[in-house]
Amino acid sequence: MREQHATRSDEQAVIDHLQRNVLEAVALGRPLAAVMDLLCRGVETLAPEVICSVLAVDADGHVHPLAAPSLPAAFSAALEGFSIGPQAGSCGTAAWRREPVEVTDIASDPLWADFRALALPHGLAACWSTPILLGADQVVATFALYYREPRGAAPFHRRMVQACAQLCQIAFMHDRHQREIERLAYFDGVTGLPNRTLLADRARQTLLLASRTDAPAALLLLDIDRFKTVNDSLGHAVGDQVLKHISGRLLGALRDSDSLARLGGDEFVALLPGCNAEDAMHVADKLRAALEAPIPLDGSHARVQMTASIGVCAFPKDGQDLDQLLKNADIAMYEAKRAGRDCARFFLHAMNQALDERLDIEAALRHALSHRQLQLHFQPKVRLSDRRLVGVEALLRWHDAERGWVPPDRFIPVAEESGLINALDAWVLEQGCAQLAAWRAQGVDVPGLSVNVSPQRFHQDDVAAHARALIARHGLAAADLTLEVTERLMLDDTSRPREQLQQLHEMGVGVSVDDFGTGYSSLSYLKRLPVTELKLDKSFVRDLEHDADDRALSSAVIGIGRSLGLVVVAEGVETDGQREILLAMGCDAAQGWLFGRPMAAEALAEWAAPRAPG
Repeated sequence: MREQHATRSDEQAVIDHLQRNVLEAVALGRPLAAVMDLLCRGVETLAPEVICSVLAVDADGHVHPLAAPSLPAAFSAALEGFSIGPQAGSCGTAAWRREPVEVTDIASDPLWADFRALALPHGLAACWSTPILLGADQVVATFALYYREPRGAAPFHRRMVQACAQLCQIAFMHDRHQREIERLAYFDGVTGLPNRTLLADRARQTLLLASRTDAPAALLLLDIDRFKTVNDSLGHAVGDQVLKHISGRLLGALRDSDSLARLGGDEFVALLPGCNAEDAMHVADKLRAALEAPIPLDGSHARVQMTASIGVCAFPKDGQDLDQLLKNADIAMYEAKRAGRDCARFFLHAMNQALDERLDIEAALRHALSHRQLQLHFQPKVRLSDRRLVGVEALLRWHDAERGWVPPDRFIPVAEESGLINALDAWVLEQGCAQLAAWRAQGVDVPGLSVNVSPQRFHQDDVAAHARALIARHGLAAADLTLEVTERLMLDDTSRPREQLQQLHEMGVGVSVDDFGTGYSSLSYLKRLPVTELKLDKSFVRDLEHDADDRALSSAVIGIGRSLGLVVVAEGVETDGQREILLAMGCDAAQGWLFGRPMAAEALAEWAAPRAPG
């Protein structure tokens, strides 16, 4: 009895040793196949009479040899891809039943009817297979012992298999976790495409090979046009559906050697080894064509139509590494946006120069704003009938120490792109109200002030509250202030700007539509929204004396304003002939060099003094 107990203790000791070796290999992160090979060899060392094998079972129920160091290679290869089933040998049946299957004689057991001709010539006479389960019922593998003669498993073998099955579970679970970690680290969770990290690794290899072989390569940056509208109107779940469809279509239009990655949001990158700039533009056209068909939405008959703006750049001309290529492709992509979207643009070095200039202007503008280096000039607004001053428009001016006077059409777009426009607008409104109060205190009769406000500020700030506070602070009447907005804001269907316009109207602040007639003129918003003034754009005024079409358009705008009870102000009036025509058409007021150029506050006070009553 002591001898039998000693034998079992010895057997358990060697099993424990095997477990430690396998668990150490798992902990060191060795590949699953290598761990399973180590396990099989360890079992065969402890029991030379057995042949050990591990078959992986995929989600579709097909088997794939993973480790079988002593099985004949031809036998293992023949098992590749077989389906599990109710009579699929020991392993296939064990996986099917989700329970161990012991066949003591392959030559006679019906479970091996379809496979005995494969096993017997290789000297395989018996097989005991145990399924490896993760969770309640998911079979991921089988662990099998083969014998060279018909027989059942010995007690030692059974204890060893019990331990090995647990080791297999641990190894497969660890492998699953590692693959999930890798997926999260290197792949996008929505589309399954490589993320920026994996793209960087592939780009490093691609560009290194291209450099060594003097071969071309290209990079495309795709931004899905108006994707934010899909997310905002249909929800992020639908947005994710759309991104999956888009990624599938883009992949289908690329070669196997190309890499497609999602950078995040609605941006995708295609890395094209062996492609020159001309080839890359053809690929860009293919990608745009792949998006032409409407995208169906799950659980709905609705479809969405998506397009892409694409920036194209080439290695090595447009960048030596991924960061530089992405930067330049981004510049080119924004040029595609400016060109109307749904198109592709090459990167040009002139674009980079323009970007550098915009960045320089932005930095200088921020400095000017924080160091009070901006100025306000004021242009008189006069009544056409008697040239009496009816108000002034506050205009932002910037004199830079290096650049001199910077035209507004150079720095205002930069302010809008960089988000500085809100601060600039607020500064102009504050300084303008303060100046109007100062004129009043000096006895200068300036009836009212007009200030331009960007659409962006109506979306992001509380313009009405700011105006109310300034009016109270400086002792002004609400009617002294008119805010000039663009037609783009008037056509905005979102509630926030509309609510603020209504609040301004209820306070008594005027609302003027600037450059009326040059954008998306619509009579409907003039009826719906609290507009008090229309400004006739100077492009209509310039050729009034010589162009019948401009006279007709100007007359129509003035007629619209008068019929709705709105004040109409003509901009850019420079000649007496223009003034006479506008007066005859019924225009109320005007601005322009004929009456006064934009001027500093002190000059405006001098200009207005002779017109003061008394």
